[in-house]
Amino acid sequence: MGQPEQRAKGTAGPFTTRLTWHPPGGGTAVWESRLARRRGVLAVRAPGEAAGRHVAADTPALVRLRRLNVLASLAFVVGGGLFATGAAVAQFASGDATECASIYFTGGLFFNTGGYVSLLQVINAPRHVAGGEGRLVTRRWQWWSYEPMRVDWVSTFVLFTGTLVFGVNLLDSFLKGLSVQQANRLIWVPDVIGCVLFLISGHLGFAEICHGRPCLRARSCGWWIVAFNQLGSLLFMTSALAAFTRPATGGLVNADVANWGTLTGALCFSAGGFLQLFEHP
Repeated sequence: MGQPEQRAKGTAGPFTTRLTWHPPGGGTAVWESRLARRRGVLAVRAPGEAAGRHVAADTPALVRLRRLNVLASLAFVVGGGLFATGAAVAQFASGDATECASIYFTGGLFFNTGGYVSLLQVINAPRHVAGGEGRLVTRRWQWWSYEPMRVDWVSTFVLFTGTLVFGVNLLDSFLKGLSVQQANRLIWVPDVIGCVLFLISGHLGFAEICHGRPCLRARSCGWWIVAFNQLGSLLFMTSALAAFTRPATGGLVNADVANWGTLTGALCFSAGGFLQLFEHP
């Protein structure tokens, strides 16, 4: 098949986030990155139709997307809840350091799961047909891919990488007898790097849903999910900066800000995970 007659392209930097073309039979077809990978649909308007309609991928693809969506959603809800619990235990001194570290580490495992499943959603999402038909096709299942020119792949890959870096921070928090310099290098630095990666992922998420421009979409569930996650990332970063150990005193910059930043940021991720249950095929 030949290439479709492209009428418009939505871009975010080097990434294509939306394509509009004319299928051979007439009318228009619109593919949007997030809509296709999260809901498994693209918009099609036949010749003479005043309003368009959504055309879904095949049933196996939709079942796959629903299962992945539920798994990722629950992972972030539980992970965020455990992080909030760990922060509450630390703030109100209702447990020792090992207990807090154990709660955080368990929550981190759920974040790892949510990050990887989010990447699987991108890898195994239905793809639009480049030949001009207004439909989506499903590829065979894959556990990994390398697609650096897709904004959704880069966003979720950076998110997953961030969860792994947080895992380093959480593992190192079990170490005893660290000097101030060692604590900052082994615990604080991975924490900050993980927060930076989360913020980059959230920025790319906004770029995908807004096609490279600032936007407010109050009626879009996807926009609110990205917004809650980005707010959570900002609060995590605030917490990380407040958790720096001062060499002169051996104390944190501000333990209260560190704990409350983690608690509220984690609740934002739980809220985003809950909303994700409603952004399904």
